[in-house]
Amino acid sequence: MGPVASPMPTPTPEGEPTPLPGLALAALASASLAACGGGGGASSDASVATPVIAGTRITLNTSGYTQLGSVTEAQASRFLQQAQFSASDAEIASVRSLGYARWLEAEVAKPSGILGWDWLNAQGYGNVNSTGNFYDSTAPGDYMVWSQLMSSPDAARKRMALALSEILVVSLSGLDFSWRSHAIAQYWDTLNTHAFGNYRDLLGAITLNVAMGYYLNTKGNRKEDTATGRQPDENYAREVMQLFTLGLIKLNPDGTPLAGSPDTYTASDVSNLARVLTGYDIDQTQNQPTVIAQTGGGTRTVPSTHYVRLPLKITTNTINNSDGNHSKSDATFLGVTIGGSTNPTTALNKALDTLFEHQNIAPFICKQLIQRLVTSNPSDAYVGRVAAKFVDNGLGVRGDLAYVYAAILLDDEARNPLNANPAQAPEFGRLREPMVRLVQWARTFGVASAAGTWKVGDLSNPGTQLGQSPLRSPSVFNFFRPGYVPPTTSLSTGKAAPEFQLVNESSVGGYLNYMMNSAIDRGINGNSDMKAAYSAELGLAFDNPPTALVARLNLLLCAGQLSTATAATITAAVGAMAGAVTSTTTTATNRRNRVCAAVLMVMACSDYLIQK
Repeated sequence: MGPVASPMPTPTPEGEPTPLPGLALAALASASLAACGGGGGASSDASVATPVIAGTRITLNTSGYTQLGSVTEAQASRFLQQAQFSASDAEIASVRSLGYARWLEAEVAKPSGILGWDWLNAQGYGNVNSTGNFYDSTAPGDYMVWSQLMSSPDAARKRMALALSEILVVSLSGLDFSWRSHAIAQYWDTLNTHAFGNYRDLLGAITLNVAMGYYLNTKGNRKEDTATGRQPDENYAREVMQLFTLGLIKLNPDGTPLAGSPDTYTASDVSNLARVLTGYDIDQTQNQPTVIAQTGGGTRTVPSTHYVRLPLKITTNTINNSDGNHSKSDATFLGVTIGGSTNPTTALNKALDTLFEHQNIAPFICKQLIQRLVTSNPSDAYVGRVAAKFVDNGLGVRGDLAYVYAAILLDDEARNPLNANPAQAPEFGRLREPMVRLVQWARTFGVASAAGTWKVGDLSNPGTQLGQSPLRSPSVFNFFRPGYVPPTTSLSTGKAAPEFQLVNESSVGGYLNYMMNSAIDRGINGNSDMKAAYSAELGLAFDNPPTALVARLNLLLCAGQLSTATAATITAAVGAMAGAVTSTTTTATNRRNRVCAAVLMVMACSDYLIQK
């Protein structure tokens, strides 16, 4: 889908160690690697000719799904990298032993790890009296989500939650109130709670989530006032239809536009739905404020964390106990009328039910989930099969995300080995998002935070870091649009490459430099607290040529999809470095240099960057 430029040099801060010579050599090799992606070599998957039957009914917790044929190591690794973030030796063995469907059943049933909210409190970030003034900081929110993505035992749930965070977007960068990190943790926990639950429940919880309330103005939204001309804020009403449920164009069940591409909703639908969303504000019933002395004099009253965890509630008039800020006007949208005298909670539920029952929601949401997990350009039939599972999971339930997740991953189009071969399916797959690459690297090589603090931080800077950071979207429209087409490319008509909206000269060089200078050898952000040991890989670094080392990285990072030319380039570059068992310089440093150079070159090449 596109080459990756060689990295531009960056100044080394005074007092910081210079990049390893081995990694510099690897960086120089990146240019040739980028040019040879996709040519000639074959994935191990290509040897298996029998795909899973399309449309097989998926029944979790029963014997309704049968895997045809044995699963190879490369197939298992490819499946794992779609289903979660990474593939370890043990996970590959588990998939091969259980089969795809049984593995999915086990993951869906797996209990969640520590909640983001609880992690923040365990780290002391909920202490209002801390000198760190964490109630005004976004940094703990970054540490929390990176910790969750890199170390939580329920990686499949976290992968689904991350995908959902790119549809029902709240950005930590857009929050500016007390305890914003706790607010984003509650939002993240909500996504995780419902990741394998029902989309209607998720929609209801997100609508009244405090972080979302601040982000899209549901919090404090007031009814119309004819005297002043004030109208209800329409922000959430618009985005819940445009981004979270329906999209802009009416769709067929397979996601294709209806004839004539009619609009899904009108301006009147937005303004009427906005009336239903008035009268909500934060719940202060459990607030335990603290008065804090300020530097330079004076005091500040800081609320307790409770209010960012409780859902928004209808505010009442203290004089007559009425829902004073909620609109009493009738609301007619999408062909449904909700009377102005309807109880606000009943009205909201009816509005959300209307969105949930709309014909668009299944193909609109399912196509985006397929894009996040498997391929940027699923066929209409693939979208249709997954959307049908959203409509009915086989047990008469609509919106069951566990079944949707399984349907995406078990579909013929996802599992067909021909789609893993660039020669057979050149436009199948997706560009790996930068934040997912870092999480994959950390999980693949067992990176842990010895201190338990996971101080990774915001990595959004495209020139010096990843150009992307979880829960840090620049807007409610996510990091990229699902239909984005890179300009001046040779993609077929109608094909999209969403993640390429993040790609530019700065972000390409920034990613490679960050991985070379800050992560692969020295640890995340150059912090030895989060450093990869490469225990298994170091044992293979003696070999000359280092064929086994490259083969291992090919399996774990690329699911066996490195082309013959790419693998040969990496093998030759690493083989030219000091550290082979036959040389006189087989020091631990040289062996580690070899491993780190090999990892960098794999993660720099297009065979890796395009996940197929």
